[in-house]
Amino acid sequence: DFGRSSELAFVVEPSDDIAVQEQPLILYCQVEGIQPITITWRKNGAMIVDSENAFMLANGSLYVSRFQRVRGDGSSDEGEYDCMAQNYYGLVVSRKAKIQAATMSDFHIHPQNAVVEEGGVARFQCQIHGLPEPVILWHKNSMPVNTDNERYTLLPKGVLQITGLRAEDSGIFHCVATNIANVKFSREARLTVSGSHSTVYKDPMILVGPENLTLTVHQTAVLECIATGNPRPIVSWSRLDGRPIGVEGIQVLGTGNLMISDLTVQHSGIYVCAANKPGTRVRRTAQGSLVVQAPAEFVQHPQSISRPVGTTAIFTCVAQGEPPPQITWLRNGQILETSDHIKLKNNNSTLSIYGINQTDEAIYQCLAENSAGSTQASARLTVLWADGLPSPPQAVRAETVSATTIQVSWEKPLQNTKEIIGYVLHIRKAADPVEMEYQEAVSKSTFQQLVTDLEPSTSYSFYIKAYTSRGASKASEVTVVSTLGEVPAMPSLFIKVINSTAVQATWEPSIKLGQHEGFKLYYRKVHLAQYTGPVLLASNVTAYNITHLDASVVYEVKLLAYNQHGDGDSTVRFVSLRETVERTVLNPPCDCMKDEQNNKTSTTGIIIGIHIGVTCIIFCILFLMFGYRGRLLMCKNVQEQLSTPQIPRSQRSAAGLVLNGAARRDRDDRDLNGKQLDMNELERLFPASPSQEQQDKGMTSARSPPAPHDDTQISTLPLDEFSIIEEQPDPLPKAPRGGSPPAAAPDHGPANEG
Repeated sequence: DFGRSSELAFVVEPSDDIAVQEQPLILYCQVEGIQPITITWRKNGAMIVDSENAFMLANGSLYVSRFQRVRGDGSSDEGEYDCMAQNYYGLVVSRKAKIQAATMSDFHIHPQNAVVEEGGVARFQCQIHGLPEPVILWHKNSMPVNTDNERYTLLPKGVLQITGLRAEDSGIFHCVATNIANVKFSREARLTVSGSHSTVYKDPMILVGPENLTLTVHQTAVLECIATGNPRPIVSWSRLDGRPIGVEGIQVLGTGNLMISDLTVQHSGIYVCAANKPGTRVRRTAQGSLVVQAPAEFVQHPQSISRPVGTTAIFTCVAQGEPPPQITWLRNGQILETSDHIKLKNNNSTLSIYGINQTDEAIYQCLAENSAGSTQASARLTVLWADGLPSPPQAVRAETVSATTIQVSWEKPLQNTKEIIGYVLHIRKAADPVEMEYQEAVSKSTFQQLVTDLEPSTSYSFYIKAYTSRGASKASEVTVVSTLGEVPAMPSLFIKVINSTAVQATWEPSIKLGQHEGFKLYYRKVHLAQYTGPVLLASNVTAYNITHLDASVVYEVKLLAYNQHGDGDSTVRFVSLRETVERTVLNPPCDCMKDEQNNKTSTTGIIIGIHIGVTCIIFCILFLMFGYRGRLLMCKNVQEQLSTPQIPRSQRSAAGLVLNGAARRDRDDRDLNGKQLDMNELERLFPASPSQEQQDKGMTSARSPPAPHDDTQISTLPLDEFSIIEEQPDPLPKAPRGGSPPAAAPDHGPANEG
């Protein structure tokens, strides 16, 4: 790399300027670098030849003796000037300097007469265009306005504001515009202050709000806002986006004008002026936008580099500005044109030169330009070349071996071959950019290379370089050859039986197939040699139904993909419809709709069955409860009857046991409401064990002698010795084996189980 002092670069560049008619103009240009350096000037891209009117000074600056906006031949000295410097290593161009003539137009806005009541606000305005921007001053009654008076505010754009008017403010006003081109006076306007200060309430009102401004950084912006009302409104400022305005460089002129000094890009935004009635929320607003532009400047400059032949050189140039600048590259002062080995990336901020050679050695410039200004930076590319390097390899040939393989061969260079340590084969698709190139290293004793893993039907370019420890040779001639076409790969095939006479062949599209134009489908009975087909199918078809088949035999189905290079390998599948038919008979397919309906019916039946079952259980419980209660009451009647003197059985045939303890009360109605006691029922309700029966018999024998059957008395038990327990159902007493009815026996009643 070279030191900065040895680089060809500008120390001073020409700058924008405004020239005065018939006055001399000097444009400065100073360059440093390795001598000799030649400096020339251009105007609007055309070379300036020294003449009596314009010539170059010894220090490289351009001198224009009498600047003319329009000359007699129609030409003009206005335009864009740049300075070019050249030495042995290259050429650089300065930034463009815009030269304009100083001018001043007539006033296009003059002050107007005004009549304002005392205490009010008066505003006068005049506007005029000029280069440079005219300075406008105000006169009252032919004397300069006293700017020390706080009630008088002069704004840069030619506005005069007078607040809190008094009678002495009346007079005649006019403005004076001045720049290096001329001095001009506006028409006069009369201000009349009438009456006394009014005390009538008036809503706040903004007479003039801020206008939209577009300025450059470091300039000063004045946003006007003048309001009236009674009481006098309070003027405040804010940003529409809510960000704070800040305090640095901020000043309020008069009663509400906002002045921002030393503008930056961050000051851009929409500003809102508000006039508020004191002590209330009554307000009026007006707004205007401020756009601050910044000329282009570099964040990263390109750096000079040195690279060996055949390598890659990269220059980076990053610029910022508002609006964002456009970047242009020059090579030795000329617009750089891209090619296969010269590429621009990242919005032109990166310049890449691939496979550099000695012709690429030059000075490369980055020009950044926007509406606010332009700048430039340069860097030099030095291509390293060592004496005694090998000459390029000879007789480079490339032969196609297959769809994915090419063999490249060459012969050794003609000169300087002793120091060769190897070769490098450069490979890329012919349609790809240079940066997609890749390399394969080869030993110095090998003069051929088999390049594999290539794409079918694709063109590739190849060239060779011979390498030594001191550098590489120049590239050999480039040879281009294409790989063979390739037939498609085997498709995946699936067979689905539709019914006893039809099957469906399906396959999936895949990039693994390669380039294909379509498919061919064949099928046959396995015991036959002849195929049915081919059935030609388009490349986007993925299924085909084969019908009218014989269910008793096995079929073979074959599918292959084809293209212009031929048929690919086929995929074969065998299918038997007989097994499917048998499975269908043994396991008939379900009728989903019917099953669903059956499921719905079964569910409904289950629910109904549950309801019926619950109902039955409830009825059974109720039946048992009421049946048990009836038996209990019946036993109570039996107890009542057993506790009273008994009459012979023959005499109590009409006597009944009355339910609910109503024996006495309803004795006359017992034939209707009562129920006679059946001894067999008592025996069933209160069965007596044999031992108890014997005891009862013994007790009876001990107490009284035997008596005839009809006069047998039933033993009685006191109520306090009688209790009722829950019965266990027993079968009724069986008749004797003889079949005769049982003899009448004394009824002793149940044993005391209490």
